[in-house]
Amino acid sequence: MTTFVDRVELHVAAGNGGHGCASVHREKFKPLGGPDGGNGGRGGDVVFVVDPDVTTLLDYHHSPHRKATNGRPGEGGHRSGQDGKDLVLPVPDGTVVLDRNGEVLADMVGAGTTFIAGRGGRGGLGNAALASARRKAPGFALLGEPGEARDVVLELKTVADVALVGYPSAGKSSLISVLSAAKPKIADYPFTTLVPNLGVVTAGAGVYTIADVPGLIPGASEGRGLGLEFLRHVERCSVLVHVLDCATLETDRDPVSDLDVIEAELARYGGLEDRPRVVVLNKTDIPEGKDLADIIRPDLEARGLPVFEVSAVSRQGLKELSYALAGLVDEARAARPVEQATRVVIRPKAVDDTGFTVTRVEEGLFRVRGEKPERWVRQTDFNNDEAVGYLADRLARLGVEDELLKAGAREGDGVAIGDEENAVVFDWEPTMVSGAEMLGRRGEDHRFEAPRPAAQRRRDREAERAEREAMDEYQGFDPFEG
Repeated sequence: MTTFVDRVELHVAAGNGGHGCASVHREKFKPLGGPDGGNGGRGGDVVFVVDPDVTTLLDYHHSPHRKATNGRPGEGGHRSGQDGKDLVLPVPDGTVVLDRNGEVLADMVGAGTTFIAGRGGRGGLGNAALASARRKAPGFALLGEPGEARDVVLELKTVADVALVGYPSAGKSSLISVLSAAKPKIADYPFTTLVPNLGVVTAGAGVYTIADVPGLIPGASEGRGLGLEFLRHVERCSVLVHVLDCATLETDRDPVSDLDVIEAELARYGGLEDRPRVVVLNKTDIPEGKDLADIIRPDLEARGLPVFEVSAVSRQGLKELSYALAGLVDEARAARPVEQATRVVIRPKAVDDTGFTVTRVEEGLFRVRGEKPERWVRQTDFNNDEAVGYLADRLARLGVEDELLKAGAREGDGVAIGDEENAVVFDWEPTMVSGAEMLGRRGEDHRFEAPRPAAQRRRDREAERAEREAMDEYQGFDPFEG
């Protein structure tokens, strides 16, 4: 049973942010020392990192669910919660990260390359951070945001300079074992090699990597044999080497037809037309193999293909082959475009960009989408009336209420904030002053105020009475009539 896995579906979840703390400092002779609730900690990220010591995705095949740790909630005494630890997941060099729709999220090549697959949620603010000159004693704190969760697909594409392709039992494993220090499994039956083998070849001053691709037979690009599983390992190679068996015992096969079949499968797979080809006529140490090689070599050279006659057993022709491949690899490396410095494109927001949108979904229902409104909703504790009032204040200051009026919303219409699956829906009541402000400014506690003179208290009571009467008249007025 093979332990090589090169494609897995992984379910990752970043850590949730810790909740903020609503606390009031208390001590002897100072029962109301002010808010001292700390902030919640940030949730941990999920990070993929290329590790040269990792060669397979087997660990993720057995454990496909991975989650980072959550941030700790804040505490009283201005103590912030501890941040969650990032979950670092090592992957082999050449791993491609895709979403469930097949869109490439990251192509991870090179040791140390990182990709954040899920960002941890931000911690909620404690009531100490929410205090201000007008809101001196907030009786609430913000909730931590949930961490990002997603399903990703990891595909491993071998990072090699040269790929050996050919029919099963053509001698690819034997060839890579004598060209490099790799020790693949070798036997005299088809599909002996069940995983790609990778080796390092030194030819003079040149050093390159070579890999064999197992299981290519007619129909490999459509799923027959093992070809569909391992054809992806050819994509990164700079040179393709056709290994042809000149001593096959199958009467219905010959090296030229084998070459045509493999080329047809590569063409169906696509994206390999520009790679230089080399033909290796293997097993020429056998008299019948040598005779067949002499017959077909002119035909192959007429196609413009470099041809090498080799034997993995007697090792004849291997030196010439390794130096020729080193030259082709050097040419491919020289032809690669030089990486340019990353250009930073700054796209400032338009002056009329409000940061949110209001759309009419249907009669009597409006949807609000935007980063800030949706984040504020996630941070709100709807069991706390003061927190709900604070959310209403923030939305009003952002201009959501004005945009709802422009869109034709009426009192009692439904307003959904967020996408269809996670929206918070409430009945809209158009107000110019938040409901909680009729009882006094939200978050104020007059126990923190200095004593006021009797005349000032009387004037304040009269002003509050006039404000309540004005609000009663406003609530009975319908702006859409008359």
